[in-house]
Amino acid sequence: MRDAILTVTGVSKTYKSGVVALKPVDLEIRRGEIFALLGPNGAGKTTLISIICGIVTPTTGTVTVEGHDALRDYKAVRRRIGLVPQELSTDAFETVLATVTFSRRLFGRSGHDSYIEQVLRDLSLWDKRDSRIMELSGGMKRRVLIAKALSHEPDILFLDEPTAGVDVALRRDMWRLVHRLREGGTTVILTTHYIEEAEEMADRVGVIDRGELLLVDDKAALMAKLGKRELDLTLAEPMAAIPGELAEWDLALTDEGHRLRYTFDAKAERTGIPSLLRELADLGIGFKDLETSKSSLEDIFVDLVGTKEDERA
Repeated sequence: MRDAILTVTGVSKTYKSGVVALKPVDLEIRRGEIFALLGPNGAGKTTLISIICGIVTPTTGTVTVEGHDALRDYKAVRRRIGLVPQELSTDAFETVLATVTFSRRLFGRSGHDSYIEQVLRDLSLWDKRDSRIMELSGGMKRRVLIAKALSHEPDILFLDEPTAGVDVALRRDMWRLVHRLREGGTTVILTTHYIEEAEEMADRVGVIDRGELLLVDDKAALMAKLGKRELDLTLAEPMAAIPGELAEWDLALTDEGHRLRYTFDAKAERTGIPSLLRELADLGIGFKDLETSKSSLEDIFVDLVGTKEDERA
């Protein structure tokens, strides 16, 4: 297993008003991985990232980046971190090249014009290097934020909702960029409420809701443990309602009664499919086709958050 580049221990945040933005979090980020922190708006994702990056002071707990305490050795930690915030906050009157170069020098790095050029080329910004920020589209401005975050060659890149409000094409460009960064050794941590973003990019996924980190696991292991399978039967004749004789199976009618869907645990010792098919035959219910599919990360997320809602009720 890769060593931890970032360790969060007992970190929480309670504001003076009494609002608990973040319950105690313990988390280790592995060197060179892509980690997705997944949760709805207001779940605590940005609060956690802001604490790690030194923008918000935690109420309790410690953050360590490559052996440096984030509070006691702030400058050393900040040099190792690049942050792409949600807000498009840039100097509107500066050029792209000047903005990115200035960000690099803020961290005490000078020269290396070739590095800045490569970053801008990777982000399809080189042709816009002499354009003022105010002249760029929203998608291009977001690319500039990423270039600024990468300007000082950080070991860890935080992307806080990196594709919020951008079109699908730009979103996929950013996914490709993130994979290239990881291949170059950069550890990438992104917050998102786009399920497909986590499913596409992440090695591991953390699910957070209402300030509580519900779980952290490898994406593949999470989907294997919590994922369900569905068997869809295309019926020979549409069905108005599911007969009572089929009550023991988790069934639902879809496609205006033309399809019967059975949801089951693929890891279970018995899936129940053979007995279901026998019961359908005994009832004279015919079908023309059948297919199975895995549940997505979205299904898992909805199940997790829904379970917590039930516990709170």
